[in-house]
Amino acid sequence: MSVVVAGEALIDLILRPDGTITAAAGGGPFNAARTLGRLGVETFFLGGLADDRFGHLLRDRLVADGVRLGMPDLLPLPTTLALAELDEHGAASYQFYVDNTAAPAVTDADAHGAVDASTRVLHVGTLGLLLEPMATSLERLVRDVGDDVLVFVDPNCRPRVVRDRDAYVARLHRVLARADVVKVSGDDLDYLAPGLGPVEAALALLELGPRVVLFTDGGRAVHVLTADGSFVVDVPRVAVVDTVGAGDSFGGGFLAAWMSQGLGRGALGDLDALRRATERAVVVAGITCSRAGAEPPHLSELPA
Repeated sequence: MSVVVAGEALIDLILRPDGTITAAAGGGPFNAARTLGRLGVETFFLGGLADDRFGHLLRDRLVADGVRLGMPDLLPLPTTLALAELDEHGAASYQFYVDNTAAPAVTDADAHGAVDASTRVLHVGTLGLLLEPMATSLERLVRDVGDDVLVFVDPNCRPRVVRDRDAYVARLHRVLARADVVKVSGDDLDYLAPGLGPVEAALALLELGPRVVLFTDGGRAVHVLTADGSFVVDVPRVAVVDTVGAGDSFGGGFLAAWMSQGLGRGALGDLDALRRATERAVVVAGITCSRAGAEPPHLSELPA
């Protein structure tokens, strides 16, 4: 059984409060794929990688973490860049440099070619649902995947990149109609449903199609919402270095825990299993927050 994680790989230029800048491998789906690979899940990354120094770095990081490439050929385009500006608390705000870069260059053939009979989970999100032609290719892939594939969506909304909010939200709604699990943050909900309280907005997402909504709220409790019942999972206090990649590693940790229980799409009504997977995801995200940059833990670092 394998997971296909589809979306962007890019370089985060991390600007710290003291003015120093460091370059780090990043991108929400890239971070999620590395998390899954480090946690021992057979994982394919579906996204464009550039044939430049940064592109080679991104490829090498994926391979080092056991992730296989859904698009093995490097592209004659520059690497996509994000400027992550950290505040004094380690929280990040982003600006993106995406035009004519490698990450969006995913065609229908690339997308459908990365999924085969072994695929049991398809994870999509972030710029993968926004930048063209990748966004259209991934929307069609979500539409076409088999009934045995669990679709996990992390919108990870980036308003500064959105040029047409109505079109973006409409596409997201179409994707969510086939989604099984959607992971959202408070920032996502503020953008998607302005004027609603976060829990109310998260509950509204269930009406679009997903079986499960995972609402993460920084250091506060995670809300797990389903049509069969809802509950919260506490988040223990950790010494935060920064929050880069925290939500991505949460999603990867959830899916790794779900698959480690031998569970698939049909088990999403099992609230006990959802609680166990969410608790594991919280641990994974907490370890990531305790480190600089998006560095999720390896399986050997987690408690038994």
